[in-house]
Amino acid sequence: MKLTATVKLQPTPEQAQSLRETLERANDAANYVSEYAWQNRTFGQFTLHKALYYRVKDEFGVSAQIVVRVIAKVADAYKPDKKTKRVFRKHGSIAYDSRILRWYQVRSEVTMNTRSGRVRIPYLSDERTRRLLQHQQGETDLILRDGDFYLSTTINAPEPPEPEGKQKGWLGVDLGIVNIAVDSEGNVYSGSLVKSVRHRNRRLRAKLQAKGTRAAKRLLKMRRRKEANFARHTNHVISKCIVASAKALGQGIAIEELGDIRDTVTVMRTQRATLHSWSFYQLRGFIEYKARLAGVRVCAVDPRNTSRTCPACGCIDKANRSIYT
Repeated sequence: MKLTATVKLQPTPEQAQSLRETLERANDAANYVSEYAWQNRTFGQFTLHKALYYRVKDEFGVSAQIVVRVIAKVADAYKPDKKTKRVFRKHGSIAYDSRILRWYQVRSEVTMNTRSGRVRIPYLSDERTRRLLQHQQGETDLILRDGDFYLSTTINAPEPPEPEGKQKGWLGVDLGIVNIAVDSEGNVYSGSLVKSVRHRNRRLRAKLQAKGTRAAKRLLKMRRRKEANFARHTNHVISKCIVASAKALGQGIAIEELGDIRDTVTVMRTQRATLHSWSFYQLRGFIEYKARLAGVRVCAVDPRNTSRTCPACGCIDKANRSIYT
């Protein structure tokens, strides 16, 4: 099972400057390769490598394997379509493979190539991440976020065997806005706190944007990740509780298929922000991967009338919805 683990690097000031320069030069090289690909209508990795490898290596002063990964980054960026020229941010992430980055998990260190040579850098991680890193496999991305460097790497986590014995039915999960989730055992995961936090953040953003001073812009920049982090944490907590409940009952999880909810649901103008602000897709993704790690089956069901159907007799009526609100 493919997962992603992220650790925070602890470089010295000299190492941080070297990492920053590596990011900048690698993305400059990516923009150079992208310009060539766009002008010559040549987007294949092999063709770009053959035409530009030595030129990029000599001009931008990065190691050979970083040049290979930069060319692959550009080729991958053009795979969805060739209608728009790709431009890469100055400090956009770059990929490392096992030739230019090595993990030393016992010492919580990595060695990696930079413009100033190979460096050894310690990293910080929690216990769960350390367990996941035992199954590290594939590429690792170097990320610069808010002045700090992170490594995000691919994990090939083993899945537990199928549980013994017969499954004891399904735990139905109804997703909503008033209540983020309600399961068929009667557990309610209220959305009141989420709604109040979202509303407060919207009012604060509007107030700061209208003010427009340097201090207001600085505060907006400081707060820009807080709401996303809050939503991610809440979804993690809810998904963990749902999976634990299903595993304890020996049941699978039946969850609503809400992939087209923004296209199929019509709401009043005043309710649009509430509908579009919560990530149901993220919550479902968390439930699915946690369930796979726990050996719990997950299936998607049609969401029509799920809030109006009596779990005991199957009667569909609008009056049944009151138990979920």
